[in-house]
Amino acid sequence: MSVELIRGRYRYRLTRRYPERFGGGRNVLGEVGSVPELEELLRRRTPLSLADLREAA
Repeated sequence: MSVELIRGRYRYRLTRRYPERFGGGRNVLGEVGSVPELEELLRRRTPLSLADLREAA
C-alpha cells in the first residue's frame, strides 16, 4: 500500500507487486481518499485489516 499525491490530492493506493521473474510491475487493486474507505477496501480485497498494517510498520 502507498500514499501518493494524485491530481493534487493525497490518495491511499492498494497495489499488488509482481515478482521480477513474471516481468515485475504493479496492479492497482483500488484507490481511496480516506481511512474508513481504506478499511473497506482492505476488507473487500485482502485478508488484512488496518491493525495488520500497523503491526507491519
